[in-house]
Amino acid sequence: MTKSLAGPYRRAALKGVVLQGIVTIVAAVIVFVGWGVNAGLSALAGGLVAVLPNFVFVLYAFRYMGASKAEQVFDSIKRGNGLKFLLTVCLFALVFKYFSVMALPFFCCYILVLFSQWFAPIFFNH
Repeated sequence: MTKSLAGPYRRAALKGVVLQGIVTIVAAVIVFVGWGVNAGLSALAGGLVAVLPNFVFVLYAFRYMGASKAEQVFDSIKRGNGLKFLLTVCLFALVFKYFSVMALPFFCCYILVLFSQWFAPIFFNH
């Protein structure tokens, strides 16, 4: 029963993550065309650092729904948020350690993707 209750909310959250993925790709292509390959890849990396933790959070946090599962809902959101933060920190560390990224496109795309989640309700009714 709780899986069927969580389904619509999980789908809505996944739509937001898909929107973030689209924003990442569009921004990376625009940066690639305007400033070259390294800048485009940096923008893509910045977008992915924002999108991947959000995707993991959505999968983890929206597992339970309903008043009878209130404690499990709280715990899954709390753990999902912690996992999202840890994954974000790890991805930042990996990108800066193993890849030569340009800071401006990287952080601009990262911030753009984070802002896009605030505007997702405009594009989706449910």
